[in-house]
Amino acid sequence: MDFLIATHNLKKQKELQRVLAPLGVRVLTAHEAGLTLPDVEETGETFRENALLKARSGCENGKMPCIADDSGLCVDALDGAPGVYSARFAGVHGDDARNNAKLLKALEAVPPEKRTARFVSCVACVFPDGRELTVEGTCEGVIGYETRGEGGFGYDPLFYVGERSFAQLAPEEKDAVSHRGNALRKLAAALPRYLDEKGEPR
Repeated sequence: MDFLIATHNLKKQKELQRVLAPLGVRVLTAHEAGLTLPDVEETGETFRENALLKARSGCENGKMPCIADDSGLCVDALDGAPGVYSARFAGVHGDDARNNAKLLKALEAVPPEKRTARFVSCVACVFPDGRELTVEGTCEGVIGYETRGEGGFGYDPLFYVGERSFAQLAPEEKDAVSHRGNALRKLAAALPRYLDEKGEPR
């Protein structure tokens, strides 16, 4: 069973594929599916709203089940910011270095005990017949004082779970605790209700 993923982020695709492969689901990018998807303006006020906007658009244009994720970092000392604006916190979408630098600057005077934060991921799956499924996962951690690690992406080098940042974890270690891993396990548990014994949509 092929599902389209409404993202250009290949690292997100790999995370989805690792978790969904046991269900017989193959996650395809628009390029792999021979499609060109329009850019979707993320106008939602929540991760769920934005995930559904992207999944609905991908499903409508691709004529196949589409999975989309909207995720971000919510920092308690910043009243939940950057939240849904995580990817464009510093003004340019997807500029990880500038986003991390702005976050460090914003927390410059914040003591360790108040640097608590969580990653949130909402994953939406939309089927051509109009059915929709959304799940959410979170991961609690703290924001460090410096970036560490070469793995991951986004705020991973600054987000610490225990003594290590997300960027210092092996992919399997990150999947086991991450917000997206937690959301995808919920998706994997829920999807069989939407599929028949051959893995096709009911």
